[in-house]
Amino acid sequence: MFKLSEIKELIKLVDQTSVQELELENEGARLLIRKPGKTEVVNIQSAPITHTYTQPAIQPTAPQTGAPAADQPAAPAAPAIADNLHKIVSPMVGTFYRASSPDNPPFVQAGDRVNEKTVVCILEAMKLMNELEAEVRGEIVEILVENGQLVEFGQPLFLVKPE
Repeated sequence: MFKLSEIKELIKLVDQTSVQELELENEGARLLIRKPGKTEVVNIQSAPITHTYTQPAIQPTAPQTGAPAADQPAAPAAPAIADNLHKIVSPMVGTFYRASSPDNPPFVQAGDRVNEKTVVCILEAMKLMNELEAEVRGEIVEILVENGQLVEFGQPLFLVKPE
């Protein structure tokens, strides 16, 4: 069962992000939180609800015409994600932490080798610390988020070159 305080915290987290819908199941109880669109009417139904998360496609930006102004630095180009890299994605909305405490070293760095059970970060959700394992054997190529950053469900966190 879900506690009212947990539901309120989840609603607050969904409201603070671009996540449009969140569905959880716990001990047979189902909770669906959906942001209504401007013309959408929210109905509560007793039928089972299914949701498939689809990650939005990344659209290439048009090249700039002309040179950047002398007093403005050129924006760094977005890194291209190679097709052969595995993405470790966030299984929940929460806060991303690279280490178990501010005094401890990060779980992993770019260049580190990981296996399926290697803890790569902690995701804090509703004051619970959840360890995230790599679930793939390989080398960490890039860490895509900053320590303490709020992350969304399905957001890529790490790029791993699988073995």
